[in-house]
Amino acid sequence: MTKFDKLKSLLKELFQLDQPDLDFGIYRIMHAKSAEVTQFLERDLLPQVKAAFAQYQSANKSELEADLAKIIEQARGLGVDPETTQKVKDLRARLATEAVDIDQLEADVYDHLYQFFSRYYSDGDFLSKRRYSKDGKYAIPYDGEEVKLYWANHDQYYIKTSEYLRNYTFCLKPDDDANPMRVHFRLVDAAEGEHGNVKPASGKERVFILTATDFATIENGELVLRFEYRPATLTDWPEDQRADKTKPPSQKDLTALAESRILEFAGSLSDGAWKTELSKPHVKADGERADYTRLRAHLNRYVARNTFDYFIHKDLGGFLRRELDFYIKNEVMMLDDIENETAPRVEQYLSKIKVIRKIAGKIITFLAQLEDFQKALWLKKKFVVETSWCVALKEIPEEFYAEIFANAGQQQEWAALNLLRAGSVSDGVSDGVSDGATGRRGRPVANASGSLALFADDDAPPGSLMIDTRHFDADFTARLLAALGDLDAKTDGVLFHSENFQALSLMQARYREKVKCVYIDPPYNTGEDGFLYRDNFQHSSWLTYITDRLNMGWASLSAIGAMSVSVDDAEVSRLRMLMDSIFGDLRFVEHIIWKKRSTPPNDKVLGAQHEYALVYCKGTQKESLAFRQRTDAQLARYRNPDNHPKGPWAPGDLMANVKGGRYVESLHFAITNPVTGEEHFPGSGGNWRFSKDTIETLIKNNEIYFGEDGKGRPKLKRFLCDVKDGVTWTTLWDFVPLNTQGSSEMSDLLGSITAFENPKPVGYIEEFLRLTSDLNSPVSDFFAGSGTTGHAVINLNREDGGRRKFILVEMADYFDTVLLPRLKKVAFTPEWKDGRPKRLPTAEEIERGPRLFKIVRLESYEDTLNNLEMKRTAAQQSLLDLPEAQGPDRLREQYLLQYLLKVETQGSPSLLNIAAFSDPTAYRLKVKRPGSDESREVNVDLIETFNWLLGLTVEHMTAPQAFHAEFERDAEKRLRLKDRLKTDAAGPYWFRTVTGTLPNGHKVLIIWRKLTGNPEEENLVLDEWFTKQGYSSKDSEFGVIYVNGGNNLENLKTPDNTWKVRLIEDDFHRLMFAAEGV
Repeated sequence: MTKFDKLKSLLKELFQLDQPDLDFGIYRIMHAKSAEVTQFLERDLLPQVKAAFAQYQSANKSELEADLAKIIEQARGLGVDPETTQKVKDLRARLATEAVDIDQLEADVYDHLYQFFSRYYSDGDFLSKRRYSKDGKYAIPYDGEEVKLYWANHDQYYIKTSEYLRNYTFCLKPDDDANPMRVHFRLVDAAEGEHGNVKPASGKERVFILTATDFATIENGELVLRFEYRPATLTDWPEDQRADKTKPPSQKDLTALAESRILEFAGSLSDGAWKTELSKPHVKADGERADYTRLRAHLNRYVARNTFDYFIHKDLGGFLRRELDFYIKNEVMMLDDIENETAPRVEQYLSKIKVIRKIAGKIITFLAQLEDFQKALWLKKKFVVETSWCVALKEIPEEFYAEIFANAGQQQEWAALNLLRAGSVSDGVSDGVSDGATGRRGRPVANASGSLALFADDDAPPGSLMIDTRHFDADFTARLLAALGDLDAKTDGVLFHSENFQALSLMQARYREKVKCVYIDPPYNTGEDGFLYRDNFQHSSWLTYITDRLNMGWASLSAIGAMSVSVDDAEVSRLRMLMDSIFGDLRFVEHIIWKKRSTPPNDKVLGAQHEYALVYCKGTQKESLAFRQRTDAQLARYRNPDNHPKGPWAPGDLMANVKGGRYVESLHFAITNPVTGEEHFPGSGGNWRFSKDTIETLIKNNEIYFGEDGKGRPKLKRFLCDVKDGVTWTTLWDFVPLNTQGSSEMSDLLGSITAFENPKPVGYIEEFLRLTSDLNSPVSDFFAGSGTTGHAVINLNREDGGRRKFILVEMADYFDTVLLPRLKKVAFTPEWKDGRPKRLPTAEEIERGPRLFKIVRLESYEDTLNNLEMKRTAAQQSLLDLPEAQGPDRLREQYLLQYLLKVETQGSPSLLNIAAFSDPTAYRLKVKRPGSDESREVNVDLIETFNWLLGLTVEHMTAPQAFHAEFERDAEKRLRLKDRLKTDAAGPYWFRTVTGTLPNGHKVLIIWRKLTGNPEEENLVLDEWFTKQGYSSKDSEFGVIYVNGGNNLENLKTPDNTWKVRLIEDDFHRLMFAAEGV
């Protein structure tokens, strides 16, 4: 392979053009432009190297040598000594001083370009390593800090999610639109190894295994192959190979077995094209045929995707440009060569450097475009694709009860969660609450049709029973929310089903500097602890993963907030250094050591029984932390046997704590017992704590204790009212439950469901909340897991009457199978056994229990990629086709290198299609179904998304109103309403409003409406409706008024030089793509 071909192959890999058969994510986008970009590489960019050296054509070494040989031959033919002729002398002089080996110059440039870019890329992935010298030494950025923490991926975002593991689709005929022969690899049940009872044992890694049965099907003309992701066992060997095996098959073995079984299945199909295409040799990026099949190539890629981590560089262009200059100075520019060469040679030498820098610069520009595009997609605030509410019956007006108790889906959920009593449904529902339970009872009665009727008035359900609006239609939910009012004040918890980076990014505007307590329990990077995350990151990947999330979590803390992070020995040292570097080492408080096991593990000589939690505070310890509450035993020490007016007291030492044996003569005196007259002196070499006058005053006030019989040595009465409000916390937490308690709690709540291993005990989290939160503060946990933090918040609120609010983030599918059911159950009643309530809640527990939860489901990064649409208009194409647009540094080249992706994906559903705002209820997005690579089209919740983008504290959200209107024109042809607006549920003029408060304290009114396509009529209706509602843009009720679509509302300039009436579309776009704080 020539150096030119070698470089071209590398660039195709870097530009993600080497896998045109992949049909997902960024590969799909690049495949759409692969022909154009490939043509640019082969016909435009790389030929510029040859063109750059055209100036030396007259001094081309090979041509000069050919001319010299010809003249020598002619001279010899004439019998003349060639070396005596002037032409030979001139040519030899030119060869010595001016001759240019153009082929070698080109080869050198191609080689340097290859060497430079191959340093930083492996299998198309960027590796952030700055070379210091050609022998492999590296340099790191350093700004003079006393201590520098650095890791390989510090300047990148970690983007890999479990969704990436599931989604793999490719086409066997990518250029055949009619029959692309699409193949899907699907992970069943969201990965059995993550979600079921099969967990990786110690030292056993999970692998991809073709399912034992139903592993392949044809669905809608596409081949679907199903895999499990779990530890391999001996039974995964085929039966005819199992006898002599002592170890389970490796991933390599399993891949080979999968290939064989899939090809066998394909051969059994009536359409033989499947086996033919799958069996064809794989063609590598350089055009070479591999010695393995196309199917094996894709299987290898699929299983490798879990082996590697995935990143997006924060500033790839800047990094590579700096590195290119560094490379040229160290690898290309040799000062000795310049010093010792002739001027023409130096000129050639500098020309080579210029060409390398110019061509590499253009490659870097394209790579930066590709990386920055993906970065913009990652940082984009994600759409809310679904919002639902869990609402306690105690908060719901009774006029909704008939609809609630007639809803079959809600009744089935209550039955599945064991929230119904015996006899509450017709068939197949087992007992829920026992008949012996105390407190308010509920017994829904089955009517003749088998559905559940309204509870009888004398047998009302507990007010803590929650409905989930996911079971109801949009009209019911809108009416309910309008009836509730003051939504954010009543919302006791927000649950994000999302990757935590995306959730933290979206919630920043709302919760910045508002959260009192952050507690997180991130993956520990042990590789074998059974967590439902990719938990075997290398240290650098783990640090990259955790850094941005810690930064955003810290930004959400109030000025007196505190953060606690659980970790074990695998990463505690690096985590401490990282948090010191982010927050400042002065913010560090302590390592808390939790004794989590009663005995050490017996598989080691020295076995750990503990984990850590690192505690950091934004304010001082006294501002951010609370003393530990005294135990009953500690309080029992304070008694008041003499009925002292100051209340209970405990005896304390009167001796001074004299350090270093220091003696103070004035504090050494006799204390006389006023009853017995006996004198008491300090101990040997000691002093009393107080002066003689102070002691006499204390005796006079009955604050010195001489024992129960009045004859003992003097003690100080330490009154409970005078001591600090609590006791100092120890850093050794052996007073909280062991880790086995967490599993027991999960079993009690969820019965036989044991999908989530190693949940923290609720009592452990409760202690953190007592340490770091107050009665009414928000508590955040963006590694929510099974929901222990939410459970702890509910428990503490019931205990002390507080109104703490939890903010939980979890991306895994057990959000719906573990976390949410757990919180619904705990909200209903506090005590459970074997998945059933032990009793009904008391009236106080109902009153102090949760009122509303909000569940927010976000678009994923994969959804963003999969909703991209590439469009080039005819006008754009005509500009690119202009003759003056062709050639180096002209319009077409600049467009391809810098603007292609951004311009041609504008208006994609995931990148904000402003035209779709004409109907706020019908903005559509394709969203992946959990546990598969299938997508379904959903209506995005634009209203909720905009609330989060604004950081709005929502006070009221009206139910939609719809109207009908008729129009006429007056004598001056001005449009006016023929009559007043008429309420009409099917009317074309639809309005819904949200009111609340912005982070800057301004009251805001948001008006959402459906646009009809007739601006004159719809804006006349808006003006009439606006006035009818009693609104005015001139009064001071609202500081800002938002409306979607162009409008005629009277506008005013605000003191900060902005307008009072604003377009929703403008600020929606600005806020969605703002990257501050991330």
